[in-house]
Amino acid sequence: MRYDVALAACKSYEDAEVSAALETAVTAAGGLDWVTPGMRVALKLNLVSAMKPEEAATVHPAVVCALVRMLQARGAHVVLGDSPGGLYNAAHLQRVYDVTGLRAAEALGAELNGDFSVCSVSYPEAVQARSFTETAYLRNADAIIDVCKLKTHGMMGMTNAVKNFFGIIPGTMKPEYHYKYPKIEDFANMIVDLCEYCKPRLCICDAVVGMEGNGPTQGSARPIGCLLAAESPHALDLVACGLIGLRPDEVPTLTAAIRRGLCPESREALRVYGDADALAVADFQTVPSQASVFFRRGGKGPVAKLVDSFLFHVLTPYPKLHAKACGLTVVVGEDALFHLDDLIGFCHIASISFKLISLPCLSHVFSLPQCGQVRPNCTVG
Repeated sequence: MRYDVALAACKSYEDAEVSAALETAVTAAGGLDWVTPGMRVALKLNLVSAMKPEEAATVHPAVVCALVRMLQARGAHVVLGDSPGGLYNAAHLQRVYDVTGLRAAEALGAELNGDFSVCSVSYPEAVQARSFTETAYLRNADAIIDVCKLKTHGMMGMTNAVKNFFGIIPGTMKPEYHYKYPKIEDFANMIVDLCEYCKPRLCICDAVVGMEGNGPTQGSARPIGCLLAAESPHALDLVACGLIGLRPDEVPTLTAAIRRGLCPESREALRVYGDADALAVADFQTVPSQASVFFRRGGKGPVAKLVDSFLFHVLTPYPKLHAKACGLTVVVGEDALFHLDDLIGFCHIASISFKLISLPCLSHVFSLPQCGQVRPNCTVG
């Protein structure tokens, strides 16, 4: 029987225990019969920063090595990669590989990604991210496996299988996406778009030791004691959030996936291998997701809420017009301020940029090229 999500108990990072648990979880989730000799399989890892494995911010090398051995046994060529925050170049990534322990996987014959080129993507089916820039090494893979780390997240509540795909955006470009999608709902849909575009063939979650508190990098390591596997990243996240005491409606990427029909509303609708209730950590320290990616800290009391609202509107980035760049005027209503990916993506002469400090207003006038595609809530003047 193929399960939607599989959990296997794993209390340590000892090679034998990790390998046995991973084999159990992957087999229950459908196995690796789809892997063929010579296939190039990219492991999209969570390598958020140059942090040691014991800090629980990145996928543990023991999990990576166990998966590499399973794939190599089927004749695959395995490439490991991510784009953490900072420069997306050899100097930075080589240090990340060193500190996170990935040289152990390289010693097994896995390739540590050395292609730091990027490519532009047009994805018209997206809800938000209809155009974006991705790391090119993933495009050269025959299949992608999502290898994530179960952690709390100060902005999104939880980072795991779906949130891991924000790592396809080159490091120094990540702030631009925060500027473009300041509302959490829009930011979450953007991440779901990235995940749906990549279409991972399999998802593996390192929840042997997770991170609680101020994740994804400043929290504390906390034993959870399992590995998870699933074909659907959304289903995996639905089960994983319960392990750390979060409801689906407390994880914006899950809320977005459920609304889009990518995931059921509750774990009970899934076929789950393993006892998720027994593996759940009752007092896991979580943090609530925010309303915005900027300055929204949930102040209490009328004065705090007033200050919070003022800071949100003053410090949220708004687009800045370079009116002389071209001649077509488009009036964009207030509702479209947070859906600018279409306009910027089709503006090939860069007549729009973001400025960080601005006061709110009801409408903004932009000058755009004759691109032939604007959102329904835009009117051409």
